[in-house]
Amino acid sequence: MSRIEALDDALARLTDDETAHVIRLVTAWGMLADFCFSDLVLYLPIEEPRRFAEDPDGARFVMVNHVRPSTSPTIYHSDLIGEVRTTEQRPLVTRSYVTGDLAEGEIDSVWLDSRVRVRCIPVRHRSRIIGVLARESAMTLQRQRGELEATYVGVFERFATMIAEGAFPFTDEDEVLSNPPRVGDGVVVVDRAGVVEYASPNAISAMVRAGADDNLRGRDLNQAGMDRSAVRMALRTARPTVDEIEATDQVTIALRCIPLIELGAVTGAVVLSRDISELVRRDRMLMSKDATIREIHHRVKNNLQTISSLLRLQGRRLSEPSAKAAIEQSVRRIHAIALVHETLSRTAGDDVRFIDVVRPVVRMVEDGLTSPEHPVRFEVTGDGGVVPSPTATSMAVVLCELLQNVVEHAFPADGGGPHRPDVTIELSTGSDGAGATLEVTVTDNGVGLTGDGPPDDSDSLGLSIVQTLVRSELRGTIEHTTGTGVAPWPGTSVRIVVPVRDVGGLADER
Repeated sequence: MSRIEALDDALARLTDDETAHVIRLVTAWGMLADFCFSDLVLYLPIEEPRRFAEDPDGARFVMVNHVRPSTSPTIYHSDLIGEVRTTEQRPLVTRSYVTGDLAEGEIDSVWLDSRVRVRCIPVRHRSRIIGVLARESAMTLQRQRGELEATYVGVFERFATMIAEGAFPFTDEDEVLSNPPRVGDGVVVVDRAGVVEYASPNAISAMVRAGADDNLRGRDLNQAGMDRSAVRMALRTARPTVDEIEATDQVTIALRCIPLIELGAVTGAVVLSRDISELVRRDRMLMSKDATIREIHHRVKNNLQTISSLLRLQGRRLSEPSAKAAIEQSVRRIHAIALVHETLSRTAGDDVRFIDVVRPVVRMVEDGLTSPEHPVRFEVTGDGGVVPSPTATSMAVVLCELLQNVVEHAFPADGGGPHRPDVTIELSTGSDGAGATLEVTVTDNGVGLTGDGPPDDSDSLGLSIVQTLVRSELRGTIEHTTGTGVAPWPGTSVRIVVPVRDVGGLADER
């Protein structure tokens, strides 16, 4: 039987609720491994439960997961997941599974070529034993038991009792810290009344920085100068709680309080503490920096809008139609750039979703250049993913020029075009072999390319801007195709491909 087959057979015997229970245990057991200074291995049976009653000696278990401690050396340096063990190899695992009791002893490990101390804990979900959690440590790695080691192992044994009773892991936790404390960060053990029984050196250091007394043992945390609301809530509700205590502007302590339960009654709690002052300071600096950058984008947008207003005022004083048209085109180009800065002012970072830029540009062209007498229907398909702001800015101007060119030339105002003018803007992402690319295709059903010469030779300022931005600034390509429409209107399609290698994960946006 292969490892995959063994895992599939074992997991197939679990219900959805039992699978969720196993996942919660695996999520929480890094803390348990640190408390017991040992590797933890989760065993699930391969055979049907009735097989154990008929022939326990023929039982087989598969190792479905394994965690190494961060407080002690591991005894397993290779991957255990999928390994199968028989009753002869793990008699204590079989005994614990069959009886539902904790079992402890020593075995000879041929694999490790040494004797291994094994502590087996039945994993109970409701009324059924679904597996066995084994604490496994080499006899040669047994630690000298000081107060810290003895306390931590004692805490592990209390959790072991909870696992055997089905009280741990907890079905849910109301809150989760972004930077949860670990055993090595600091441990405080309190009794059922909230009085400190033990505090590790790291926990004392963290709490003293937060303003507490260095003498915690035998005292309530409140008496020692620490807020104990999270501890009180955990003891009262028998549910884990978390809290972040901001003692001063410079000191913040994260607390995770886990109640210890025996026979349905809370007997105390474990408080994991961590000084997260530096993390909080960095988060505040990043938030301040992001806010400053967003404010800069907001001001740039406002300045560009001011320039647009000044140009409009100037345009009203002009009488020459070509001059007025040039001013209006410049206003639209500036507005397209301002749209990018407006989007950046609402988001963190320097990247934008391209669709958030495209839609306002399309609305701007639709509102400024179309009318009931000269209607054009625009449709945007695709997404385009996330692009760097410089790419978004240039492409906003490019798209504005292309749409403006379509409205003015593909659908003549004298009615010499299709009955229903349509323009499709298709956005997609791809790859050019060197990285991710952004692809934009603008297709119309208009009169098609004229005989004035290819687009590269056009004296149109708009098309010259497009060519310069795409090929020189963005290092991309541009292709013009005619004949995409329905006779007698040939239509035109313009396809632009530009690299966006600065944004990781663009391919995931597809």
